[in-house]
Amino acid sequence: MIAHLLPRTVVAVETFTDRPGEAVFPGEADLIANAVDGRRREFITARRCAREALLQLGRPPAPIRPGPRREPLWPPGVVGSITHCAGYRAAAVGLATDIAALGIDAEPHGPLPDGVLDSVTAAGDADLLTDLARHDPTTHWDRLLFSAKESIYKAWYPLTRRWLGFEDASLTIDRATATFTGRLHVPGDRHDGGPDLRELRGRYVVTGGLVLTAVTVPD
Repeated sequence: MIAHLLPRTVVAVETFTDRPGEAVFPGEADLIANAVDGRRREFITARRCAREALLQLGRPPAPIRPGPRREPLWPPGVVGSITHCAGYRAAAVGLATDIAALGIDAEPHGPLPDGVLDSVTAAGDADLLTDLARHDPTTHWDRLLFSAKESIYKAWYPLTRRWLGFEDASLTIDRATATFTGRLHVPGDRHDGGPDLRELRGRYVVTGGLVLTAVTVPD
């Protein structure tokens, strides 16, 4: 499902189940040494998806360690993103010569927990959600907004090495094309010398009890 939201140059691997008793990959055991069982399973499965995707790019299996913001550290010349939620794990990777950055996110299709919405909305977001709900009350647009901003951050951070709060991006969502745009309220200068990030664009799908979002930044 997630592959349909991404360019053809990106390799995506997803799964809906874990393998009972699957061992942690060598070099990653310390990352989940104290994790509860559910956290261990989602970590192991999502990292396996990432290695399967890397293999399709011709990269050998290797530990995927976290960076300073817990972002996955990919092999040289590779960009990617990992996501997991209840009943779903996925990873997507591409060559840095084809794409500058990408972010994916998966969420259960249900309303955000009480008290969360106010902390994830920026200027204009509340009006957007009201309008979307008026046209389609069956979609949990608050959860979609949350997921879209998660994907935006995952694409933003590797290019800027800076935090991006939920309040730092206002969304527009186009129901007709199942796309969204995050307009940034903070400077978007990139550490790689690429063009400043002023807005980030993505796609979404709501299906099978899940909300999936993906953001890509062209090379």
